[in-house]
Amino acid sequence: MSADDSSLVRCPSCGENAAPRARFCENCGTPLGSSDASVPSEVTLDVAPTVVDPDPATGDTSGRRPCGACGGTIAPDGYCADCGTPGQSERDHFEERPAEWVAGVCDRGVRHPRNEDAMALATSGTFAALVVCDGVSSAPDSDVASLAASRAARDVLVAYGPEGASSVVGATSRRIAGWTDAMVAASRAAGQAVRGAAEQLAATKGKNVADDPPSCTFVAAVVDHDLIVAGWLGDSRVYWLPDSGQPEQLSIDDSWAQEMIAAGVPRAQAETSPQAHAITRWLGPDAPDTDARCAATVPSGPGWLLVCSDGLWNYCSDAHEMDELVRRFATSGDPHATAAALVRWANAQGGRDNITAALARVSPTVTEQR
Repeated sequence: MSADDSSLVRCPSCGENAAPRARFCENCGTPLGSSDASVPSEVTLDVAPTVVDPDPATGDTSGRRPCGACGGTIAPDGYCADCGTPGQSERDHFEERPAEWVAGVCDRGVRHPRNEDAMALATSGTFAALVVCDGVSSAPDSDVASLAASRAARDVLVAYGPEGASSVVGATSRRIAGWTDAMVAASRAAGQAVRGAAEQLAATKGKNVADDPPSCTFVAAVVDHDLIVAGWLGDSRVYWLPDSGQPEQLSIDDSWAQEMIAAGVPRAQAETSPQAHAITRWLGPDAPDTDARCAATVPSGPGWLLVCSDGLWNYCSDAHEMDELVRRFATSGDPHATAAALVRWANAQGGRDNITAALARVSPTVTEQR
């Protein structure tokens, strides 16, 4: 590309040159827009993400939560009206319900002092984006990293927007390729957000974070009508649990346990070994790369899409077992109630880690030619 090419596109975030009509910066993942009017460059959300703060034991969102210190009532300002003790913070437990068919719950768990998981959800029509990031507990300020990464990735996926169904031969293949590019752009943007958060922390706290930077895992899934595309770095997961057919784990962990499984070690043994949760890929200033690995599936019928952190799957790893667990709590068909029940179940198993469960009830009605 010549320097005077009128179609040259420059990234407003990092200054990198991009190809004509490029929709994302190849360097940092920033959305660049598009001159092609047939492809939407942005999407309007159906409903703004709803954040509530329920009682972690009962799921009650009435606002009359008991104080853990004295049994009094937590007032609207977040403090006990009787003794003044602060209630559970929004960062410790939050929920998002951008649509009736998509919801998620993110919880501190029982044993961790803070919630280093984060999620970001968005919907529009038959499109949904579900992003979950799990802060690396051994690194400081990873709760900041995970929140920044999840929101940055969601925004890229929303900017790409749903392309909708088409009966043209090859349309599904093209949509998979497009969403795969968008997913990689989203993971790059998430990595850039973590680096930015680290730089800000270094500036505000006056410390060098280069030797021990904040970091997190990344996993995301998009639903575009009758197509699901997943992307990941680390060991947070995407499961597809169809009403009819075989459940499957769409993601493949970037972890020491997965390497042992690939070498022939039984799953149960690998996932309970001392180094099982040592991850081999992540997001952070010290990450060797930030390009998500991706997988796609075209559901032939309805089912549940689950995006979760290891705080949930630690207790239920196998796809068939996860399918049984989700259906145990999904009797109402409500993803919010189901996600909340999954989190309460994981806490009842011990809650050793932060827990995030994001669900979409997928009901495709059109099968495209490929």
